[in-house]
Amino acid sequence: MKVFKFGGASVNSVEKIKNLTSIIEPYTNEPLVIIISAMGKTTNALEKVAAAFYAERKEEALRLFDAIKKQHLTTAKYLLVTHFNDCLLQLNDFFTEIEWLLHDKPVRHFDYYYDQIVCSGELMSTCIISHYLNEEKISNEWIDVRDVLRTDNTFRDAGIDWTETTKKVIARIRRDHREQMRDDSIKHKYSASDIRYPSANIYLTQGFIGATDDNESTTLGREGSDYTAAVFANILNAETVTIWKDVEGIMSADPKQFEEAILISELSYEEVIEMSYYGAQVIHPKTIQPLQNKKIPLRVKCFGNSSLPGTIIHTKNSKPLPPIIIIKNNQALIHLTSQDFSFVGQKPIALLYEIFAQLNIKPNLLQTGAINVQVCLDDHAEKIEQLALAAADIFDVQVEKGLQLMTIRHYTDSIFYEMMIGKNMVLQQQTKETIQVLFR
Repeated sequence: MKVFKFGGASVNSVEKIKNLTSIIEPYTNEPLVIIISAMGKTTNALEKVAAAFYAERKEEALRLFDAIKKQHLTTAKYLLVTHFNDCLLQLNDFFTEIEWLLHDKPVRHFDYYYDQIVCSGELMSTCIISHYLNEEKISNEWIDVRDVLRTDNTFRDAGIDWTETTKKVIARIRRDHREQMRDDSIKHKYSASDIRYPSANIYLTQGFIGATDDNESTTLGREGSDYTAAVFANILNAETVTIWKDVEGIMSADPKQFEEAILISELSYEEVIEMSYYGAQVIHPKTIQPLQNKKIPLRVKCFGNSSLPGTIIHTKNSKPLPPIIIIKNNQALIHLTSQDFSFVGQKPIALLYEIFAQLNIKPNLLQTGAINVQVCLDDHAEKIEQLALAAADIFDVQVEKGLQLMTIRHYTDSIFYEMMIGKNMVLQQQTKETIQVLFR
C-alpha cells in the first residue's frame, strides 16, 4: 500500500490534471490511496464566500460561489466526454449543499460556517479527477472522506478521533486479505466480515476535511491535506507516502523568493518538525508524528518531472544542512502591558496561556519583559480581536500589523548579516541552531 498526495498547485489546470495519468499509471497494479486538495486558489475563493455569507451579504456570497461553480464546470467540460454527465450529477449535489446554506441566516460562529463552505473545494476537485481517471481507464473508487475521517467539533482546526477513524478506514479501504491478516493489531480487532475487497486498486479521496459524529463538516487547519495523507498511511501501514509538489523537493528557502535556494535531498523527521514549527510550508506541522510512529518514509517529489529524486524524510539523521530560510508575511504583534505595572511573570502570563488555549492560538514568537509581553502571530483579524478582548481585563493592549517574520535554521553569521541589510528590526530571538527576527 502506498499513499500519494497531490496539492492544489498540482491540479490547478486541465493540463496538470492530465499529467496525473503518467504519474499514477505505473502503480495501477498495487493498492494506492490518493489524497487530493482543492484546485489552485479555490480555498481562498471559498473563504471569501464564507466571509460574505457571515457578514449577511447573501447576494455577494452567491455571486462568488457561482464563479467557483463555473470554473469547475469548465474544467470538467474540457476533461470529460463519456463521464461528464455522471460527474455533473455529483457536482450538482455539492453545489446544492452550499447554496442551501448560503440562503440561510448565520446563527452559529464563523468557524462553523467556514468549514461547511470551504470543504466543498476538495469535494469538487476529487469528483472531477476521479471521473477523469476512470475515463482514462485508470479505475478508481471515489470516497467522501467525511464518511471515514471522524473529528471533534473544533471547527477550522479539528482533532481526529483516531479510534473511530481507524475502524471506518479499515472497513472502507478494501485491502488484500493476506496483507490484512499480517497486521496483528487489526487481526484481533476486526473480523473478516468487516473488510470489503477491491473492485479497484486505487482509492481517491480528499485531504484537509473530515466530519463530526453529527456529520458536520470540519477542516484540519490550512495545508491539512498532508496530515490526511499521514493519517491514512498510519492506519493502513503504508509502505511510503509521496507528496507531489510544484518544486523538485524540499528546498533551503522558497525558490520563488530566493533564486539561490538549493534542494535538500534527505531530512530527518525531527528536522522537518522543527521546520514546520517555524512556518515552513512544505509539510504540515501535524504530518510527521503519524509517520514517525510507524517509521513510514515520506517522499516529496516534483509533479512536473517525476524522474527527479526529490527529498526523502525518514528516521536517519540528516547530513550537515545548509541555512534554511523561512519567511512568514502578514504578521501582527500584540503589545500587552500590565495595567498596574505589576510583574507579568506569574499569574498574568499563566492567564495569557489559558487564553491561547481557549482561542486555539499558537504564537509564532513570544517575548516577555518585566511588565509587558509581546506576541507575534498570523494576522487573522477575528483571532486578534478575540485575543485583545480576552486580554483586556489584565493588560493594556496595542496591535501592530503589516510585519514579517524571518527564521533561519542552521544560520551562519554571514547569511544572517546578509538577510539583515535594509531591514527595520522589531524583535530578535536566538538559539544555537535558530535565529528569528521580526521586521517592520
